[in-house]
Amino acid sequence: MEYLQITAETLFGFLALFILTKVLGKTQITQITAFDFIAALVLGELVGNALYDKEVGVLDIGFAVLLWGVLIYITEIVTEKYKSTRGLLEGRPSLIIYKGKIDREQLKKSKLDINQLQHLLRAKDVFSVQEVQYAVLETDGTVSVLKSSQYQNVTKGDMNLPPETVPLPRTLISDGEVIWDSLEEIGQNEAWLKRQIQSQNFNSPADVLYAEYKEGEPQLFLIGF
Repeated sequence: MEYLQITAETLFGFLALFILTKVLGKTQITQITAFDFIAALVLGELVGNALYDKEVGVLDIGFAVLLWGVLIYITEIVTEKYKSTRGLLEGRPSLIIYKGKIDREQLKKSKLDINQLQHLLRAKDVFSVQEVQYAVLETDGTVSVLKSSQYQNVTKGDMNLPPETVPLPRTLISDGEVIWDSLEEIGQNEAWLKRQIQSQNFNSPADVLYAEYKEGEPQLFLIGF
């Protein structure tokens, strides 16, 4: 019975946290601020500790998760409506490189050293501090970089070339399985897909690891197993 209780509480905790994450939105996952990090830790502790406490039941776990979720939700509403609270609860971006020069005071305030700064810059494909005109340390710990003009990529606008429509590639087959929604979105059917596959010496979708469709190209891009 003890194992059944742990299983039931684990499943309930998993579902409760999953639903809570869906309600609160994707920012809890992809844009973790200091407050979000604390919230995630507390939620994990609430469920984790409750699993092996015999005096704590499913209702207790549900109440704790719901209460914490309500507190996070209220905090999100407060930061949306009252801009003055955002600095306290979410933090503020820091300009750590200004006009090509590193601001040491901002680095100290942000608890960053040069090695950490270089690591963040490399994550943005910048391997030399000399290439950076401005760098902003965001509230989620990432860095946004504006390169100096001589290191920026040349665009079509710079070369006075006319703009072109950029097609969105669609995955039609993944791991041997047809993505029917994508096939429907491009206005094609199974018969068309089979012809495309057979034209590249594959017998069926099961033989294809990955298939990509791009508007304007005569054939699919295929990778076999």
